[in-house]
This record gives sequence, C-alpha cells and structure tokens, in this order.
Amino acid sequence: MARQTPGYEQPVGSTRTLDTSVRRTVLPGGLRVITEQVPGVRSATVGLWVGIGSRDEPESVAGAAHYLEHLLFKGTTHRSATQIAEEIDAVGGELNAFTAKEHTCYYAQVLDEDLPLAMDLVTDVVFEALCTDSDVDTERSVVLDEIAMRDEDPEDLLHETFVSTVLAGHPLAKPVLGTEESITGMSPAALRGFYRRRYRLPRMVLAVAGNIEHAQVLRLVRKALRDRLAGSDTPVAPRRGRARITAERRLVLHTDDTEQAHVMLGMRAPSRHDERRYALNVLNAALGGGMSSRLFQEIRERRGLAYQVYSSVSGYADTGHLSVYAGCQPDKLGEVANVLRDLLGQVGKEGFTDAEVARAKGQLRGGLVLGLEDTASRMSRIGKQELNFGLYESVDETVARIEAVTTEQVYDLARTLFRAPGGVSAGAVVGPYAHDDDLPADLHEVIAS
Repeated sequence: MARQTPGYEQPVGSTRTLDTSVRRTVLPGGLRVITEQVPGVRSATVGLWVGIGSRDEPESVAGAAHYLEHLLFKGTTHRSATQIAEEIDAVGGELNAFTAKEHTCYYAQVLDEDLPLAMDLVTDVVFEALCTDSDVDTERSVVLDEIAMRDEDPEDLLHETFVSTVLAGHPLAKPVLGTEESITGMSPAALRGFYRRRYRLPRMVLAVAGNIEHAQVLRLVRKALRDRLAGSDTPVAPRRGRARITAERRLVLHTDDTEQAHVMLGMRAPSRHDERRYALNVLNAALGGGMSSRLFQEIRERRGLAYQVYSSVSGYADTGHLSVYAGCQPDKLGEVANVLRDLLGQVGKEGFTDAEVARAKGQLRGGLVLGLEDTASRMSRIGKQELNFGLYESVDETVARIEAVTTEQVYDLARTLFRAPGGVSAGAVVGPYAHDDDLPADLHEVIAS
C-alpha cells in the first residue's frame, strides 16, 4: 500500500481514499472526517473525538474533561435534556460519551436510516451546550457520586492508585474523574472556560462507521456545523514527546474492609508510538492475557492462590505501563507477590517459548477481528487511529504486524522490562490492612529490590 499522507498534513478541502471502504476528508476549520462503509449491516455509529483528556487539565480544574462529558447532555441552544433523551429513545438508539486520559468521545449508534438524527444530536451537544450554572451544580453531585462509586470498587480504585504511582509526577497520573476537592471547588465559569478553549475543530476527529456513504456524511456535517467550518486552521498533529518521570519505587496502600486483598504490580513500558508496541501486546497476551498464560497457569491452576489474575498494558503518547493483577486471600498476599516477582524475573531471563508466542499472537488476532463485529467498534478504531497517529491501518495490516513479531523480539523486550529480580517499580494494594507496616514484608521487598 502506498504511503499515506497523515490526516494532519492533508490539505484542507481534500478527500483521500485510505482503503476500499475507508475515506478521509479535511474540512475548513481543521475538522477531520473519516468514514468506514460496512456492507451488510443496518446500523451506523457517529463519534466525535476531542483530543482533550485528564492530562490536559490544570490542577484548578482537575476532572473538567469528564465533568463536561456529563454537562453537555444537560441541554443545548436547540434542545432540553429531556428532548435529547426523547429523540434518541424514539429511534431505539444510544447516545453517550466517555472520557480518558488523552481524549473524550461523544457518540451515537442508530439504525442507518437515522444517521441524520445521530449527526445532529452529537454535533448539537458538543458545540451548542449551554453549561448553565444550575446544570453545573446538578451534575456536580452526580460526578461526586461517581467518584464515591469508584472508591467503593476495589479493582477500579486499585487501578487508579497504581497508575498514579507508576506515573507519579506526570500529568497522566491524575485521575480522570478528578478529586472530591477539585470537583467541589470547580466554578461554572472555570468549566465553561475550559470548554471554550479546548473544544476546537483542529483537535477533533469525526468518525462514522456502518451502512453509510462518505458523501452523505459530509453533507450532514456541513449542514450541522455550517459557519463553524471556516477559517485557516489546520488539524493538530498527534501528541508526541518523551515523558519525564522521576518517581521512586513506591508501594501505596488503600485500606478497605474487603474479604480479598487486591494487588497490582508493574512498571513503565513503551509509548504507543514505539515500534515495539506490537511485541509488547504479544508479551502481555503470553504473560497474562488468557487461561493458557503464564500468570493464570502458575498462580491459579498450579498453586490456587487467586481466582482472578491477569496482566494489562496501556500506551500513551509519551509513555506507557504494564501491570499484573491478582485478587487473593489477605494471608496469601506475600506468597502471591513473591510468585509474581519470580515469574516476571523468569520471563526476563528466559523469555517465552515459540508455542507461547504463537498462542499469544493467535489470541490477539482473534480478539481484534471478533471485536470489530459491530459498527461502534469500527468507529472507535478509525477514530482513535486518526486522533492518535493521523494514519489508518487496516485490520489485515495490523494482523500482519502482529504475525511478524518474533520470539526473540518479545524476549528482548522482556529483558528490558523485567530486569532482575522482576523489574517491579510500583505497586498498589486495596485490602483489610490498617497500615503499610501490616503488609507482608515479602511485598515490600518486591518493590524495594
């Protein structure tokens, strides 16, 4: 396939065919529109991606991106909150949003014949929200309830605590939801200011997938946005950079009256722009991605130390992290920590077998293809690719990149990540321990060694 022109370099007003079913147009004002026509389906999903997340928030408005996700559905210049809900319910569709550390997405999934309504609703809530003082106060309570719900879920709290520990000092360490203090103290004016400054067309990607045509989507978005599609602004290039993280080895405890101890250990890993990201995904699948993985077989099947155990990776623009999780009986925490460290150290010294790598690649391949059976997943894939890379990579190309990963490449990466005695640089625990000193000494040693 010929080299693509990245979306952020494509001339305004031009359209490019990226694949037999995928096209991209850059509109005046810097908005990129990317579509995927999916034959044989009767649905369509519209997603408006904003390249703004929790890492972009000053401390004074920590949690603003997620707060806005709630607030924009409370009413626009054209519709009340009730009307928004009634219109999407009347066609049996879904209208929602989600916020992450580097982006926010507002989306609607409908029958293909209702694409005009989906486009109108999504653009209306994103560009025409009123953000009144009373709505800000109403949603403040909802967001605070969401923070409380997260703190009551041991795994959610554990993950947030681990990320804040392994990336301490970096903007990515901030929780997406903000804190009770930041949400309570955020004024309507500050929230509206964040909205006006950050929600700009050059930072946005409109992605649509389903039984649609590119020209149809362009007509609808031009009708919806009208005079906003003007000016000389061009798309913003994807985030890049090199993370400056000086965090020391740390173990953080959240005391909670749980029957299980929940532990997460890990270290920083390559960013999403690193060419080793495919090898990293293979490594993660072999380590803790399924029932045949090293973690599952060693900790659950052979030793019976934990019911749930897995590994995961996250890649951001300038860094990433790998973690391993286990939920166990509190009196088994020290033993679990030692097994995790020994297992990571073993992988760092010996790598994985050819058979393990082959199974991991098969798992990734199957998960990728099976995960794209609906239009929402396809919309998400093309939208995130455009926002994060400015490029489109077909499913076949991604599968080929996964298949090209060698056992030696996985081993080289494992040696880098799992330096003896395991490479663990950060840990988090949620469980029935009153103080750090109540945690097993073995766990402290895993972090300190």
